[in-house]
Amino acid sequence: MKKSWVIATVIVSTFILGACGNSSKNKAKSSQDYELKDVSFPLEEKVSLKMISQSAALAPKNPNDKLIFQRLEKETNLHIDWTNYNSDFAEKRNLDIASGDLPDAIFNAGASDYDLLNWAESGVIISLEELIEKYMPNLKKIFDEYPQYKQLSTAPDGHIYSLPWIEELGEGKESIHTVNDMAWINVDWLNKLGLKMPETTDELMEVLEAFKTQDPNGNGEADEIPFSFINNGGNEDLKLLFAAFGEGDNDDHLIVDNDGNAQFTADKEGYKKAIKYFHEMYKKGLIDNEAFEQDWNTYVAKGKEQKYGVYFTWDKMNITGDNDSYDVLPVLAGPDGTKHVTRTNGMGFSRDRFVITSANKNLELTAKWIDKMYEPLQSVQNNWGTYGDKEQANIFELQNGMLKHLSLNGTAPGELRQKTEVAGPLAVLNSYYGSVTTIPDDAKWRLDLMHKTYLPYIENENNYPKVFLDKENTDKLAKIETDMWDYIYRKRAEWITNGKIDDEWKDYLSELKRVGIEDWIKIKQDGYDTFVKGME
Repeated sequence: MKKSWVIATVIVSTFILGACGNSSKNKAKSSQDYELKDVSFPLEEKVSLKMISQSAALAPKNPNDKLIFQRLEKETNLHIDWTNYNSDFAEKRNLDIASGDLPDAIFNAGASDYDLLNWAESGVIISLEELIEKYMPNLKKIFDEYPQYKQLSTAPDGHIYSLPWIEELGEGKESIHTVNDMAWINVDWLNKLGLKMPETTDELMEVLEAFKTQDPNGNGEADEIPFSFINNGGNEDLKLLFAAFGEGDNDDHLIVDNDGNAQFTADKEGYKKAIKYFHEMYKKGLIDNEAFEQDWNTYVAKGKEQKYGVYFTWDKMNITGDNDSYDVLPVLAGPDGTKHVTRTNGMGFSRDRFVITSANKNLELTAKWIDKMYEPLQSVQNNWGTYGDKEQANIFELQNGMLKHLSLNGTAPGELRQKTEVAGPLAVLNSYYGSVTTIPDDAKWRLDLMHKTYLPYIENENNYPKVFLDKENTDKLAKIETDMWDYIYRKRAEWITNGKIDDEWKDYLSELKRVGIEDWIKIKQDGYDTFVKGME
């Protein structure tokens, strides 16, 4: 088992940025009109397109130093002049746009929905649906076979302004994204103290008390940390256990029930009961004193020292390493005996990976080049890395036309991916596993564990998709969430540490109403209904 490839996708694709760029001579301004028609690759004469991009911190300063792009240039005879940023990408990208000297396209555009709609309205970018229909058979095939991705890529005005990144592993409730913050328990400590694996929330409390008082690590010091997490920490948050008390919670505080109703989760009675449970845990001294303020590095450092009784993360390899000391905590029965797991709204999709500007004079050429990113073998490499690199480790070997994941023998996969992948628009579909590529061993291990442990208790048939809202509602949601998210997590921390939730609950609900929870739910519901209708 290695560090999770799937979570690395999230980390690498958000680009941990540090400064650099190609020479200023490449910056801005689109390419000349090459007057190419009926384009086929390789081109008879080499030409170039100008693009802005962003890269990860460990990536080469010039994307053309990546083997993937070198192969593409040889295959197509099309050269890309990059203006590549590794720090402050959004700011520099926006300055380039504001200058009026537009490139032909932006690769790894990193655009919000508001950005896309604003750029379209301002004439900075063009709609792409006609280009997809005429010149992009690979993406068109994906949209035809998987209409949900076309629907998610389509703006409220009916146009497609950007091209998506898609990564599947499992479908529907069986997707690896269905549960993110898995709970891990120290089985060495259970065995040392002769305790059985807890099956209820009450039994978990008893186990944690034993971890605190009975020196399970055997060093004669009370340095064990029975229970830890990162407050509002995504995969490292404790939200998973809220489901034992009701509807549960997720990072969006939003679920879709089986009647198609979008429901806010952080105002339910079950949410309140869960916080009371964690307050009891805190009063007994079972929760890490740093849980509400620690960062990732602090969290990992304590995990590497095997100090945790129970903690949360995507894959235990990230925190406590590749060993048998920790196992996944089973789904716990709550006070009424119910076992339940709340779905996340996670999915391997983003719609913001490539835009073509209004300055582009070579639309057919650009469309046919970017469509190559959706060829199955190309997409897999763009997403993970490549094969045949003689200068550094390889993610894959190519055998009989299939990309097979290699054992990296100590090479950090996340770091190697930063150096070798190109991300951008791509599609890795479920159907590719076993034919185009293999499933990474660690991802298969996690997926199988998630299916065995959590899947039987996931009741919600649907999650909330990444619906494309109009500018007005996108802006309204952002303003509401700016106030609401901070308030929710501040009150949650206060109640877990200090109690008083019964006394303050009414005021809490009133404040949620004041900042706009009713408008928030309506916007979410309307967006969901529009998505469902579009899929009919």
